[in-house]
Amino acid sequence: MTDFNQPPYRKTLSMRRLTLLGSAAVIGSAVALAGPLGYGRFAESAFAATPAAQAVQGPAGFADLVSKVKPAVISVRVRIDQAADASTLGDNNDELPPSMKGTPFEKFFHQFGFDNMPRGEMRRGGQMVTGVGSGFFISADGYAVTNNHVVDHAKSVEVTTDDGKTYTAKVIGTDQKTDLALIKVDGRNDFAYASFASEMPRIGDWVVAVGNPYGLGGTVTAGIVSAEGRDIGSGPYDNYIQIDAPINKGNSGGPTFDTNGNVIGVNTAIYSPSGGSVGIGFDVPAPTVKEVIAQLKDKGVVTRAWLGVQVQPVTAAIAESLGIKNAEGALVAEAQPDAPAAQAGIQPGDVVTAVNGHAIKDSRSLAREISAMSPGSSAKLDILRKGESKTINVTLATMPNQMQKQANAGEQDKGSTPGVPHLGLSVAPATDVAGAGNKGVVITAVDPDGPGAERGLQSGDVILDVGGKSVGTVGELRSALSDAKSSGKHDVLMRVKSADNTHFVAVPIG
Repeated sequence: MTDFNQPPYRKTLSMRRLTLLGSAAVIGSAVALAGPLGYGRFAESAFAATPAAQAVQGPAGFADLVSKVKPAVISVRVRIDQAADASTLGDNNDELPPSMKGTPFEKFFHQFGFDNMPRGEMRRGGQMVTGVGSGFFISADGYAVTNNHVVDHAKSVEVTTDDGKTYTAKVIGTDQKTDLALIKVDGRNDFAYASFASEMPRIGDWVVAVGNPYGLGGTVTAGIVSAEGRDIGSGPYDNYIQIDAPINKGNSGGPTFDTNGNVIGVNTAIYSPSGGSVGIGFDVPAPTVKEVIAQLKDKGVVTRAWLGVQVQPVTAAIAESLGIKNAEGALVAEAQPDAPAAQAGIQPGDVVTAVNGHAIKDSRSLAREISAMSPGSSAKLDILRKGESKTINVTLATMPNQMQKQANAGEQDKGSTPGVPHLGLSVAPATDVAGAGNKGVVITAVDPDGPGAERGLQSGDVILDVGGKSVGTVGELRSALSDAKSSGKHDVLMRVKSADNTHFVAVPIG
């Protein structure tokens, strides 16, 4: 047994006490300097400051809270047919889960070069692979929430409750875009269950993360809310709560509670250079979970409304190019043909500032507003078009299962081509470059020290228009740049088609 009174544990505890005592001494000193000099005055002021210091401390403990919520938390164990997923599992036990391959979550995994999901280990046995995660009941009759990446492709699902009993569960539905899943255990109507919070916590509020990894009987960690509205690059609906309560492998799909015992989020991802928790965890917020789970329970799938636009945030440089005072809104880079936005008259260069009166701060804000609506419903979009405010009504459609990606640009002509020297770009008409299409001019070379490279332009990008004017030749490109410079602009807005999307880039011309 470890003796916590011996080094290094005793040293760690002493340092913690030293830190707290140092803080108290600083408070006392500050109060003493504010009043008359004298030891008696200092002691009185320091003593008076003690209740205020205690007032900002957290609860003395979480035992009552944990005893209340822990029975609702479950361990989720799945078995996956190894043969069916051999191409995606590989030999590394900590590889990307099969359900994440080819999805936006894959970018988040590889961005840091390690496994960022707090999922259970994948154990091979014969021709089956066993995975472990966590979850929690949301009703007495056995409905439970977990992560999509825990149960995706599962041949069988078992859950173990806090009292050690094991039950067979079935998958009711999954949603890859939010990494949520709904499962069901039949045969009982008296399961302990958790409720979702009606209000989201504030930054700095205490939270408690509970999991049941590997059927150990439950693990509990505590911390605070570090941030909200986090975008981790997993998809257009990113709106994660960041917490510093440690989330470990096997806790994926488990709940995080507020101090009232209500679920504020579902543990989904961590950032960890070491593979373990470093106090940066991400939860799907309760409002999103409630919306998704309600649809999964009702229909088994999530149906989202679709506007049919490619959008991007409005940066300060883009705002200056468009003559917009505030760098807010969602800039439309492309309205897809025959999609609701195009049919309603939305155009590239429009900035969506509000949907049904709700302000749009960025592109993710627009995606969340639209996805929360029902297909077939009408949305009122407030937009800015060339500095003028307009209102456009759009009838939303159902989001296609697979959004068609634009074709990659083909091999580029590597010979000498005309260019735009002051931007550090060599260009050629798209019609002269195989695979580039018949619109715009293709960037065939980029000076790594030029303004174009600084703004992210790359060889193979296709410039479609400059300052709102379509360009198809080198001459038209130069003319558009000259016109923008003559009008006194410091930056010009280019609409650029990259390999798989269309976006705007503000390029300096002054």
